[in-house]
Amino acid sequence: MELPSNLIPDEASPEWMNKGDNAWQLTTATLVGLQTIPGLVILYGSMVKRKWAINSAFMAFYAFAMVLICWVGWGFRMSFGDKLVFFLGKPGVALDEKFLLKRAFAGYLPTATMVFFQSVFEAITVVLIAGSLLGRMNFRAWILFVPLWFTFSYTIAAFSIWCPQGWLAKLGVIDFAGGFVIHLSAGVAGFTAAFWVGPRAEKDRRNCPPNNVILMLAGAGLLWMGWSGFNGGAPFVASTISGLAILNTHVCTATSILTWLLLDSLFFGKPSVFGAIQGMITGLVCITPAAGVVQCWAAIIMGIISGSVPWYTMMVLHNKVKLLKLVDDPIAIFHTHAIAGGLGGILTGFFAVPKLCRLFYMVTDWEKYLGLVYGLQNGRTPAGFKQMGIQIAAMGFVIVLNVVVTSIICWFIGLIVPLRMSDEELENGDDAVHGEEAFALWHEGERLVGRRHNNKVYDTHEFSFVESKGEVQMV
Repeated sequence: MELPSNLIPDEASPEWMNKGDNAWQLTTATLVGLQTIPGLVILYGSMVKRKWAINSAFMAFYAFAMVLICWVGWGFRMSFGDKLVFFLGKPGVALDEKFLLKRAFAGYLPTATMVFFQSVFEAITVVLIAGSLLGRMNFRAWILFVPLWFTFSYTIAAFSIWCPQGWLAKLGVIDFAGGFVIHLSAGVAGFTAAFWVGPRAEKDRRNCPPNNVILMLAGAGLLWMGWSGFNGGAPFVASTISGLAILNTHVCTATSILTWLLLDSLFFGKPSVFGAIQGMITGLVCITPAAGVVQCWAAIIMGIISGSVPWYTMMVLHNKVKLLKLVDDPIAIFHTHAIAGGLGGILTGFFAVPKLCRLFYMVTDWEKYLGLVYGLQNGRTPAGFKQMGIQIAAMGFVIVLNVVVTSIICWFIGLIVPLRMSDEELENGDDAVHGEEAFALWHEGERLVGRRHNNKVYDTHEFSFVESKGEVQMV
């Protein structure tokens, strides 16, 4: 019996390629891209004061573009190519059709699909770092920071943990979709960079209402729904594990939100939108390293933990620890990504199911992947503790890597351009930095255009607009 014509292999659809898997992978990659463009662009632009909306959104927009060029220029092969040293691959371009059209290192996909899929993961990592630096980092310094951190930090973590030749990958670390590589890295790097850049202006730090709560929810919604691609695409195949990963992702996230809101209501009397968004993010981050290798009941437990432990570190511990109070982290990236990502990695080592690990990794030595719970249950307690040790070692490696590398990068950039905006820029925000203002009303836009082109514009209106408590009011 002959195959249908659309399933017969040809030069454009080689025998090794699965059309369904390739379509799924391109779809998930696009979903992850939408988490940043426009998801985090909207979220960042609406979570900050009105005068920082453009700068905050633009930091994300620029980083996404820069990362894609660096990724095809040298980053992909440093992260997933031939080994240079035990923690890093050889630099090389991913631009030639002979390379891009051959089978990827994993899955039934062309390398071009894998390059794009992995690029959007790297892009969102750098954009998450930006969340720790909003409202005061010199944009020229940010222009330099993105390619430097990408090259000397992300590629090392990705190769070590995700590349089959990486040293932590060989040990058997479990990081399903980036709890360590992406979220712990971004949280620690953002906190470190925030330390070197310094805090926002005192009045901005003291009074920083979001400029648009509804848009903030819209950006958060894009982030949440886009996570179906984030975790659903990690197996590189449209499989049962993909479905389980997506279900676990949303169950954990919903549980985390409800836990956070319950704690807000019990201790502060009111549930808040900001708290719900933070609970959403911690749930998404916590489940990421475990999404397809744990039971759904374990995802609920992880949601309870991700909605309570970061809540405690953010709402209680933050005000008691001197270093946490010193470092200005405007939207709490350290708590939502470093804390939640580390928790997720450790809990993965506790709850990972051997059978699910076998279905995910599809390697001959799959038995080395074993959660402690199942080690205790199956009489393999030492193997379970070994898995926990590997998870903790990977967490330590990522923390040290990002503290050291991010500090060196900030020092180096400081030799070239100031890390921090000038006092005038800190005072005036977007207008001084970019010559533009977000949500400019008619007469404000007219005044802005006149100023930009050095034309004298007379304001004949009998009223003006001022910002008060995060809202634009007519006076």
